Amino acid sequence: MDFWAESLSKHWELGGITMPLIEVRDLCKTYEIQKRKDGFKNTLLSLFKREYVKKEAVKDISFTIGKGELVGYIGANGAGKSTTIKMLSGILIPTSGSVIVNGMVPYKNRKEYSMKIGIVFGQRSQLNWDLPMEDTFQLYKRIYKISDEMFKRNVAFYTELLDMSDFIKTPIRQLSLGQKMKANLAIAMLHEPEILYLDEPTIGLDVISKDRMRKFIKEINKEKSTTVILTTHDMNDIEEICNRIILIDKGKLLFDGEKEKFKQFKPVNTEVTFEFATDVNLEKSERYNIIRDHPLLKTISFNKQQTRLVDVITEITQKYDVKDMSIKDNTIEEIVKAIQ
Repeated sequence: MDFWAESLSKHWELGGITMPLIEVRDLCKTYEIQKRKDGFKNTLLSLFKREYVKKEAVKDISFTIGKGELVGYIGANGAGKSTTIKMLSGILIPTSGSVIVNGMVPYKNRKEYSMKIGIVFGQRSQLNWDLPMEDTFQLYKRIYKISDEMFKRNVAFYTELLDMSDFIKTPIRQLSLGQKMKANLAIAMLHEPEILYLDEPTIGLDVISKDRMRKFIKEINKEKSTTVILTTHDMNDIEEICNRIILIDKGKLLFDGEKEKFKQFKPVNTEVTFEFATDVNLEKSERYNIIRDHPLLKTISFNKQQTRLVDVITEITQKYDVKDMSIKDNTIEEIVKAIQ
């Protein structure tokens, strides 16, 4: 069975085949980038004759996604995540291959397709900085031709779910980063899209704001069966939101499967750095290894399949005066190495 047939088989159900909502087949995107050389002479020559090199951002990627799935689309910097999302959303045209979403080709059916999707880019805003949120809601009501009943229901639902009542009358330019992200999520979901594309939605947010974002994403998936495709570098986003992981590296697909299977590739060692009130002589232990030993700062490593984090922390905090501590999460780059 080839990859495409195997991917389609995921949507087989008793009584027939349920066609996937999103079908991506042999998707490629190649950019031509001007080749630059050092020196004034070469810069001058480039004004008359330019040389280009080709960069393959996405290489022959294929997958299908069903209605209501929560998919983490992840990879290291430059892996091709954002490029894929832009092709799925219709912003970019593929160099080759195909994207079909609910029977539509995103870049060909832009007007109709835009009414079916919501998009949030973590570093970009679709809000008018001079308008308060309540006026922005009215603006998008007209853009998406939302009925009065749906509009009233969704504004109330998202205002409560995202805790926006305190700043709904405040101009966007006066909001914090976390408040702006809440506003962007609410706007993206106002017209009840079938699919929500999220590109690094928690980047730069504090812990409380991240938690609120994650709860919102899971809630709208539960309440409205919204299909969510999420790109992120935060492994906690993956752990708490997604039930399926698609991992790409250098434009190629490395893994596509359930989150529990993906966890098998995560490095088993966890690092914890402790800051002590005074310099201590950290004793050796059967539970952990000391990998960095500096005045006031000690880093230990332990096998999380054999030892619980809580046991390690308890052992150290009972013996020593711990001022602070930090836990190092496994990076996507480390997971890529483990899979290859």
